[in-house]
Order: sequence, then C-alpha cells, then structure tokens
Amino acid sequence: MIDVALIGAGRIGKIHGANLARQPGVRLRWVCDAVGAAAEELARAVGSAACDLERALGADVQAVVIASSTDTHAELILRAAAERKAIFCEKPVDLALARARECAAAVARAGVPCVVGFQRRYDPTFAALERRLDAGEIGAPEVLAITSRDPGAPPVDYLRRSGGVFKDMLIHDFDLCRWLLRDEAAVVFAAASCLTDPSIEEAGDADTTAVTIRTRKGRLCQINTSRRAAYGYDQRLEVLGAGGMLAAGNHRPTEVSAHLPGAISSDPPEPFFLERYRAAYAAEMLHFAAVLRGEAQPRTTIDDGVRALEIAEAATRSWREGRAVAP
Repeated sequence: MIDVALIGAGRIGKIHGANLARQPGVRLRWVCDAVGAAAEELARAVGSAACDLERALGADVQAVVIASSTDTHAELILRAAAERKAIFCEKPVDLALARARECAAAVARAGVPCVVGFQRRYDPTFAALERRLDAGEIGAPEVLAITSRDPGAPPVDYLRRSGGVFKDMLIHDFDLCRWLLRDEAAVVFAAASCLTDPSIEEAGDADTTAVTIRTRKGRLCQINTSRRAAYGYDQRLEVLGAGGMLAAGNHRPTEVSAHLPGAISSDPPEPFFLERYRAAYAAEMLHFAAVLRGEAQPRTTIDDGVRALEIAEAATRSWREGRAVAP
C-alpha cells in the first residue's frame, strides 16, 4: 500500500481527495491544510486523518498531492523532492520562472516522479482529439484555435496575487498548444484589455485577451479568452491540417435538444470548470496512482509546467511592452 498525503483541503483539494481515495493500492493517509477545520472535514469525508505539515511530509508517506495556494507550491515541491517523495502539484509550479526552474532541477536531482495538474490533457474529449491528430487523421497540424472563456472573474483579491491572467488562466491553453502541436513556441504576441470590470484593471490585470503563437516549425496558435461569458463555461478548440479539421466543442449537462415551432434549443455549456472537467480530474488522479504503482510515467511533468510558464511570461511581457516576444 502506497501512503499519500494531501496538502490543501480547499475547492480543488476536495476534488483530488475524493478521487485519490478511490485508487487501488493507494491510501490517502493524511490531509493537511492551513485551516485545521477544513483538513478535518475533508479527512472525515474521505476516510483519512488530519495532520500538520511536518507529518504530511514525514517518513510514513511515499507521495504528496499539493493542492494548496499557488504561493506554497514551490516550497512544498522542494521539500517533497528533498524527502524523495513522488509529487503531484497543481498548476502553476510557481509565478516566478526562476523559482519554477529551481523546482524542476530539484525534482531531477531527486529522481522522483512529479505530475503537474494540467487537467485538460486528461479530458476525454480533448484526449480523443489528440489521439486522432497523432494518428494522422488530418495530416500535420497547421493552425490551432482555442476559445477559453470563464463565466465570471474570481474575486479581485485573488487576482492581485494570481500572477495575472496569462499565468493564472491561459497557462492551461499554453500547455494545450505545446501538447497538440507537438512543438515549442518561438514567438508570442499578446493583446489584453479590461472590458468586464474596472476593478480588475485597478488591480493591474486584464480580463479579455487575444494571443498568437508562432511555433518553431511555423505552426500558428490563436487563443481568445474572456473572464465573462454570460452563457456558461466556454471551452472549444479546432485544429486545422492539410487533410481537414478536428474540432472539440463544449460539454453540456445533457445532450437533449428541443425542436419547437418557434426555435430549436439545447442546454447551455457546463457552468464552470469543476463540472466541465469532472472526468478529467478523475482521470488525472487515476494516472497519478498508476505512476505511484510503477505502471506509468508522468504524462504532464514539471518540465511541462516550466514550459507553459515560459510562454505565460512571454505573453505578459508582450502585452505590457506592445511587441512580439520570444519565450
């Protein structure tokens, strides 16, 4: 039995805790959170026990799942790697590129697996598209178009410490770009505006963006995002190749459509990421358990986390400086 500690009992920690508790050969031994009551509540729900950080990183666990706030990720990765523990960490690795690279180097020195939580790669729809793309169904990819729109912005206090829209929100899309195009970014041009809430601009952030990436092989990726989509959580992408196009659309609560004399209607998209990526989060933890049992190698590594952060950093500079930037 492989014993695991979960650090972070908030919204995403609850998702990971429930999924981890179902994995064969893996035991969720401890739940740790800065808020003791939150750790105790989650521990009761998943049949575990609450503990402090020292015990979560102690000798009686072989792996840690880091689902705490972003500003804790790097330190926890470094401590876990020093203790030779397998690691799952939510994105981003850190908001500072140098610190993220330091973490990647520590993981490499320790020789431990480290899975980074880019859950979109584990989404059944996106994963099916990737397999068909990889099988050559449309030939070599030429253009990737991503639409990613949240139903609403998080609180301004969160945005002030989030690292900005490119590191907080678009980092998932930058990872999709690398994954689907099998290529690295050569040039990034980003434009951003604040169109939904003046307080976001006052916090030094943006809520609406358009990013163009040219890869080393000359492929193009266009990403449009918004913090406001009144109709739901909008997650779509298209890949154009020489032989055609592959497209992945939104998920809806049901696929029932109403065909009436005055209109044809269907459900709006899922309301937010917890619903849209429910299956992805489950598959992600299923994969991490397989890594712990020695049955798989990490599919989303700490190096992927660093690469996506490099693009996010370039996009931030491009927006601020009004020019194309090389990551």
